[in-house]
Amino acid sequence: MSVERKKMYSPCAGEEASQPCYNACFPSPNILATNSEIFQKTPKSSVRIIGSSHDLEEATHSTLHPHTQFTNPEALPSLDESYLNFTKAYPLFDNTSQVDQIRAQEYNHLNPSNICFDYIGHGLFSYAQDLKTPCPTITSNIASTSSCPPPTSLPHSPLAPPFFAISYKPATLHSQTLYGGQESELESKIRERIMAFMNISEAEYIMVFIANEISAFKHVANSFQFHSDGELLTVHDHRNDAIDVMIEACREQGVHAMSAEFSWPSLRIRGRKLKKMIMSKRGRKKRGLFVFPLHSSVTGTPYSYVWMSMAQENGWHVLLDARAFGPKEMDTLGLTLFKPDFMICSFHKVFGQNPSGFGCLFIKKASISALKESTNPSSIGIIGLFPALTRPQNEEIEPKTSTEIQPQATNLENSPPREIEEVLSSEIVELNTTLESTQFSERLGLIEIECRGLDHADSVGLMVISCRARYLINWLVNALMSLQHPHPQNGLSLIRIYGPKINSYRGPVVAFNVFDWKGEKVDPSIVQKLADRNNISLSGAILQNLRFYDRSEEEKQRALESRVHGLRGLGHKAQNHDFGISVMTAAIGFLTNFEDVYRLWAFLSRFLDADFVEKERWRYMRLNQKTVDM
Repeated sequence: MSVERKKMYSPCAGEEASQPCYNACFPSPNILATNSEIFQKTPKSSVRIIGSSHDLEEATHSTLHPHTQFTNPEALPSLDESYLNFTKAYPLFDNTSQVDQIRAQEYNHLNPSNICFDYIGHGLFSYAQDLKTPCPTITSNIASTSSCPPPTSLPHSPLAPPFFAISYKPATLHSQTLYGGQESELESKIRERIMAFMNISEAEYIMVFIANEISAFKHVANSFQFHSDGELLTVHDHRNDAIDVMIEACREQGVHAMSAEFSWPSLRIRGRKLKKMIMSKRGRKKRGLFVFPLHSSVTGTPYSYVWMSMAQENGWHVLLDARAFGPKEMDTLGLTLFKPDFMICSFHKVFGQNPSGFGCLFIKKASISALKESTNPSSIGIIGLFPALTRPQNEEIEPKTSTEIQPQATNLENSPPREIEEVLSSEIVELNTTLESTQFSERLGLIEIECRGLDHADSVGLMVISCRARYLINWLVNALMSLQHPHPQNGLSLIRIYGPKINSYRGPVVAFNVFDWKGEKVDPSIVQKLADRNNISLSGAILQNLRFYDRSEEEKQRALESRVHGLRGLGHKAQNHDFGISVMTAAIGFLTNFEDVYRLWAFLSRFLDADFVEKERWRYMRLNQKTVDM
């Protein structure tokens, strides 16, 4: 389809749009088309099949042809030209337009003034649903570092479904799995919907609602029956609050905690070292707990299912960290073959907002015997879901117990694990649900629980979602690597990417830093602040568990990372950490489109101007009349 035709019929821009649509939109009579129908729309003879990483790399490089490097932000090709080259290199991207129709109809807050690369997770509901209903009376997760603006304030309907309130259940994980408890109809319906979405059998697994992911990992740590010489083995290349809390809880019980190591600069798992940790003391039948993700949620580095299999064969119980899974990723063949003992994931409400939601802990029924009764009084966080209380028209409803938990205004990323747990524990309040159960039980029976966020992913399917993400993330990686400082004798790249580059199997997230023409790293927090000014939301992380080939390489990297180009006057205060590499991350979500990634590329290219940061400082001073040195 020509660009001109897309201008005329773009469903994202209206019937007579004057600008091309970069969502790959074209008319489709049935938004719920199956995967096979979608990919049959393009004749095979006209499509270049990308079947390997080599093919993908070749196609990706062609998207910027004939240019391979850009030393001036003004030299970047236009959005129109870039999109045309993108679709020529990836012709099947046009066949993912169903996603863009969903975005236009249900998530119209995602636009050039609200570009979000800081959202990883599942959304239960759509933004369109959020506009019609009030927010839940309780939010239970840590405040996101997202800088996305709040949703538009529109009149709410008098009723609240499908949103919910959260109440604390005074139960331990062991008792909850053995005896369960009274379950609201709303909770039952959402549980059934989530398990169907995750492709998890209710005959094999129990699902427990948890207030947040930190509570979920804490519960497993305190409830798992470690033997006297039991061990905890984690595989994470970055600092993570939930994992840190789990490690500390295990150490308090005398459990030996170990972490996989990652080779520099590829950030691949050091295979021989991990294999040794998994297989040591082979005579033991019961080892401990192996915590494993399928790819890094920071660098996108993929990991093999074989590690789970090897751990199970060597007596480990496996906890699959599924928090960074994309929609429908549980449908992959590997996860239908390997059955972890535990899985943890998060469900948030709306993509692109400061989300509220809950965590989910899945426990294999055959592994319940591996749990014990926890005696740790701080291990709270098992929750129930109930209809949110609202005030219907001309009717006053006043609950017996007024409870509202506000998201934390401060960033807890660098707080000690115990402090984080105490903050979270203090925020979980038991809710008197008598009024809800009496006033809403009959009303709930008439309500269809519609999780449109999950419905949309189901309608699109794994093939289209993964295909779209693969093209967008690899194009972005290639585009970022094309930015070079205009001093060829130095050979300095503007952007340094940590982890895999162009790769068919990488996760849909990239970790990077910006370096100036002198080779000094621009402080990631400054990059995040400036991105925010340009309506682009990025996240930050700290890489750790890194191992270098030799001492000289480690010293070189330490010196490089310590030379940070900061910016006074933006409210910035340097943070001191144990050695780790602070990075920016950009995650490609289910609803990300080409214009989003192009605008991120265009924004970062502005750092090619040696005076860009200083100009922004003066702009900040002018807008705020003064600077505040922190």
